[in-house]
Amino acid sequence: MKKGISIWSFGDISLKNAFTLAKKAGFDGVEVSLDMDGEIGLSADSSQYNKVKELAKNSEIELYSVASGLYWDFNYTSNDRQKREKALDITRKQLEAAAGLGCETILVVPGAVSVDFLPNNEVVDYRTAYQRAGEALSILTVDAQREGVCIGVENVWNKFLLSPLEMERFLDEIGSPYVQAYFDVGNVLYSGYPEQWIRILKDKIKKVHFKDYRRVAGGLHGFVDLLAGDVDWPIVMDAFREVGYDGWMTAEMLPPYTHYSDQIIYSTGMAMERILSGK
Repeated sequence: MKKGISIWSFGDISLKNAFTLAKKAGFDGVEVSLDMDGEIGLSADSSQYNKVKELAKNSEIELYSVASGLYWDFNYTSNDRQKREKALDITRKQLEAAAGLGCETILVVPGAVSVDFLPNNEVVDYRTAYQRAGEALSILTVDAQREGVCIGVENVWNKFLLSPLEMERFLDEIGSPYVQAYFDVGNVLYSGYPEQWIRILKDKIKKVHFKDYRRVAGGLHGFVDLLAGDVDWPIVMDAFREVGYDGWMTAEMLPPYTHYSDQIIYSTGMAMERILSGK
């Protein structure tokens, strides 16, 4: 298994500095993000992708996945047709960016029934959300296959695809090797058990996010440093080994520390070593 970390864990620093820090902290790679603008923005082109690849190469860091926070504003399930169409455009740009950067996967939020942590967020009928998300991702399989990049559907706090059985069914109905699961360990703690998700989804898991969560805290305040929460990491790692997962494990630590923010990168790197080695 390879040890990666999300670019969101670094706070507001350049990709060059993030790559350098990630390498110092013992990470093999970094998951980058497609943003509205910036170093990898919606207007980025091949020359920009080449610059980012060169930065990563110089830091001896691998690029393997492209996430995006834009789906909280634009998603496949919205009642606003223009937002749904914008979400398709974002995914296509993500796929282009991933191919240009040499990444094998993108992370997408498949939409939402509702999102508690976003004020005034719309509420979408569950069946309608399911149909819209499935239709959008079925359309996007053509783009994903053309770019040679897999779309990873993440389990997030969106009151949607709430169980591993439902996620399994959803992916089976799309029926494409280019649409798989991006499994977030910590995100299921509030309602379930990550080891059960792993054993049900099995080889549908394309990529993995590492987070930890403390149930008693509740809400977003429950997310804590790795090994400080309620994830039973030995059991979770046994489940990954049981289903044969041997890919990237990506720490997603939000938010960074208020002071000496680089410490979260080093602390996370050390915690991941213990989790992955079981020692």
